Amino acid sequence: MNDIRPIRARSGTNQEGTSAHNRRVMIDALRRNGALSRAELARATKLTKQTVSNIIEDLERDGLVSSGASVRKGRGQPSTPYSLVPEGAFAIGLQIDRHVVRAVAVDLVGTVRVKMDANLPAGGPAEGVKVVLHIIERARRELARTAEQSERRLVGLGVAMPGPFGMQSDENDPWMMAAWQSFPLLETLAAGTGLDVGLQNDAAAAATAERMTGAAHGVDHAICIFLGYGLGAGLILDGQLYNGYSGNAGEIGMMLCHPANGKIGAGARLEHHASLATLCRALDLDPGDPELYGCIERAALEFGPAMAAWMRQAADELRWTVQLLESVFDPQTMILCGGAPAALTTRLIDAMHPLLPSIAERPSRSMPRLQLGITGPWSVALGAASEPISRTFDPRFSAILKTPASSALE
Repeated sequence: MNDIRPIRARSGTNQEGTSAHNRRVMIDALRRNGALSRAELARATKLTKQTVSNIIEDLERDGLVSSGASVRKGRGQPSTPYSLVPEGAFAIGLQIDRHVVRAVAVDLVGTVRVKMDANLPAGGPAEGVKVVLHIIERARRELARTAEQSERRLVGLGVAMPGPFGMQSDENDPWMMAAWQSFPLLETLAAGTGLDVGLQNDAAAAATAERMTGAAHGVDHAICIFLGYGLGAGLILDGQLYNGYSGNAGEIGMMLCHPANGKIGAGARLEHHASLATLCRALDLDPGDPELYGCIERAALEFGPAMAAWMRQAADELRWTVQLLESVFDPQTMILCGGAPAALTTRLIDAMHPLLPSIAERPSRSMPRLQLGITGPWSVALGAASEPISRTFDPRFSAILKTPASSALE
């Protein structure tokens, strides 16, 4: 009987000078599938058994992979399964939002090891960055207390904040953090921490979290709709996060709604109708309230008239948005995620059904067209922490071409 299980992996290359790419391919295969034998890795990645053996030995020496007890399948020789070592690498992620900074530390497999938050003071980034640097230092100390060699294996710092980036905006525009965007944040954090620093918008960070440990884990084509103060989307295309030319891909909150009167006026952007900011306005809640999350959760459970009215409008707008994104990107699934409570996002998904007809209605579907992803106040920080892990270990052409994106761990 043929007992060969399907394994999700990218193809490696047996050409010389591509060991960095092949290492990433092997790590990615183990992340997506769990424990695999050398034979399974060779079959899935299309690498020779000798190449797989050489890389596995290197990864074991580097503390990234470990072997398990031998397993006998059928009449053949017993095989040894290999798995990622969670303590092989660590990363820290930051969510910098309008009133708060959240920090999360994760290990190589995406498990949260540390999380903490702090309120941002008035005075903008000049004062706020002091709080940010302090919380990074606290997170590093806590991680070092609970995980040996965490400092030596810390691969980077990921930062997520609301976009879009690089656009002119009014300093008082509540939808954009203009002062923080014009501040030399990455340079300041790199100098203050000694870490490699990467930046994403909050929707892209949420999609990175989904790809690492959430509903998009192992999925090559998914669109993650991020419901936060604003509205955005993270685009997972061909197994990789697509950022666009200026890092603003997926800024669906900026899309203009179709005007009923033929004229586009104030409040025409999609996020002016479907976002937590508009929900706060509808419920007369203060977005800066430390208890905001609990207030929204209670309102979603009670489901009073104001919540019901907001839900109807948001569901109508997002129903059209799902159909549009399906038509453009043809994803395997759409995922609703973000900083809202699950009680709210679950109701919103229910209100969006039935979904509009689209090319996604295929008899061969194995995944739902729309599903619930990671929700809650820590989702963006989790994605920000996952980004340095992805940047260091995921397969990408830069590893083949030896561009600066290649990690020193390779």
